[in-house]
Amino acid sequence: MIVRADKGLYDHALVEWLEDQRAGFVIVARLTRPIKRKLAHLRYTPPSPGVEVAEFRYQPTRWPHAYRFVVVRRPQPEEPSEQLTLFKLGKYHYQVLVTNLPLQPLNLWRLYNDRAGVELLIKQLKGDYALGSIPARHFFANETYFHLLLLAYNLVNWFKRLCLPPDFQNATLQSLRHKILLMPAQLRRTHNRPRLAMPASGPREAAWKYALHQIKTLKP
Repeated sequence: MIVRADKGLYDHALVEWLEDQRAGFVIVARLTRPIKRKLAHLRYTPPSPGVEVAEFRYQPTRWPHAYRFVVVRRPQPEEPSEQLTLFKLGKYHYQVLVTNLPLQPLNLWRLYNDRAGVELLIKQLKGDYALGSIPARHFFANETYFHLLLLAYNLVNWFKRLCLPPDFQNATLQSLRHKILLMPAQLRRTHNRPRLAMPASGPREAAWKYALHQIKTLKP
């Protein structure tokens, strides 16, 4: 397993957990002052036109040991893509990655940036499922929190795949809240039997009826 993550997941607890799982990782490093000071004094090589790379070993505060940091710099006029986390110094843009993979710097950089689908997943987990914040100082509590978020993400995706119409297959959690989950309803009792009455609301009503029908057809 290889984990590729942006600087929101640059954390010693995550790195320690990944190492315990014997997983490979490449994570965008937060550009702290010690890292910024190193950038200007490294020896860079040009493995490809318009790109220069270097690397160094560094142990951030509270991290268990020194790690390999890979630096990629490009001329400043080049506009960075939204996927990159870049720092400007002099006439260059810099991107710094921390990793435990043995790949050459340019290949590592390509591996990280070849992740459009993963980028969308991370964006959804951070925006809709609060993955961007670590709630506790205890590793096992944070690990449990992380697994619960992944469970919630998987449950929502299975609900979309198995129960909702095709128009909702690519909907985000925020869209599902707005279009389906957050809607007025009234609990009534008719002939001593409870019944949930939902308003006739066009696509919302059709989606709920479709979902209820699909749920009934699911086999345990």
